[in-house]
Amino acid sequence: MDTHARHAGSSDSDANLDRDRQRLREFVQSHSRLFVLTGAGCSTDSGIPDYRDRQGDWKRPQPVTYQAFMGELSTRQRYWARSLIGWRRFGRALPNAVHHALAKLETAGVLPCLVTQNVDRLHQAAGSQQVIDLHGRLDRVRCMACEVRLPREAFQAELTRLNPDWIKLDAADAPDGDADLQGLDFSSFSVPACPHCDGILKPDVVFFGENVPRERVETAMKAVHDADAMLVVGSSLMVYSGYRFALAAARAGKPIAAVNLGRTRADALLSLKIEQPCAPMLTDL
Repeated sequence: MDTHARHAGSSDSDANLDRDRQRLREFVQSHSRLFVLTGAGCSTDSGIPDYRDRQGDWKRPQPVTYQAFMGELSTRQRYWARSLIGWRRFGRALPNAVHHALAKLETAGVLPCLVTQNVDRLHQAAGSQQVIDLHGRLDRVRCMACEVRLPREAFQAELTRLNPDWIKLDAADAPDGDADLQGLDFSSFSVPACPHCDGILKPDVVFFGENVPRERVETAMKAVHDADAMLVVGSSLMVYSGYRFALAAARAGKPIAAVNLGRTRADALLSLKIEQPCAPMLTDL
């Protein structure tokens, strides 16, 4: 490719970016109450990998299920060993331009409710107040017997104390604080029990095969009802727990816009589809 062709390609890309920014700006400005749903694409600029490719398919094996985690010690050993490694970077992740832009929209009164499928709490770290953590939060550990909640940092310290040799390992980051720790025998990994009742400890997040608590869904549905329009940011909506809100908005005749790289499950319902990275679209709203 010659220099002229490269410059022409760059110019076209910039023009498309500017056009998409303007389209999104017009969508936001024409609706005074936005219901916003965010997904993994919001947090990739914070160093947290996402789950799906541009076709909406899994990039890696599917996450552990609730049934396997609760039913098999070996699954819990593998999960917590990988999480011991992955949490070191996940727990230090900082909000990026997308999180800050959405916090500013809330401050401006445009965004009365934000529902996130993410478990990283980065929206709150950026200053958002009205956030529903649809799938829970990874900074807490929950006892499945007595329901006590423990800070993940304290649990990380206990994991480290019980498994000093494992902390020396490293692996590439995977979504939601996981790490690609492969080819190891996890049977020697020690998993702490609840310090209050010896019950099974699980991240305070909704696993596959587990239901989102009803009150979260009901609160989010009320926000859909009260909104003028819906904006999806960084989610393929392939999981029904998020897709249901797009269905509800569409049935109520509310326009839906999506900023997402690739296909979404709700493409047929969208009034506006922008296939661009989230950050350059949201930062100047």
